[in-house]
Amino acid sequence: MVYQYKTHGTCSRAIEIEMDDDHTVRRVAFDGGCNGNTKGIAALVKDMKAEEVIDRLENIRCGFKPTSCPDQLAKALKEITAKG
Repeated sequence: MVYQYKTHGTCSRAIEIEMDDDHTVRRVAFDGGCNGNTKGIAALVKDMKAEEVIDRLENIRCGFKPTSCPDQLAKALKEITAKG
């Protein structure tokens, strides 16, 4: 299933996430943000379980911002997995 998540507090505006029913992340695409970094994040989390991605990326900050693109991905995955 494909999910859309509107980000908050980052340069990226949204994240599109494709995830299987068993919470395996199949594809991630950021809208905006630092192109190389967001493509790198997407490549690294491909085929990982959402729970592992959350454990690794949650609470990462970008400079003095209270969040980051990786943290926003973790928040998106927490929201998605909580729904079912």
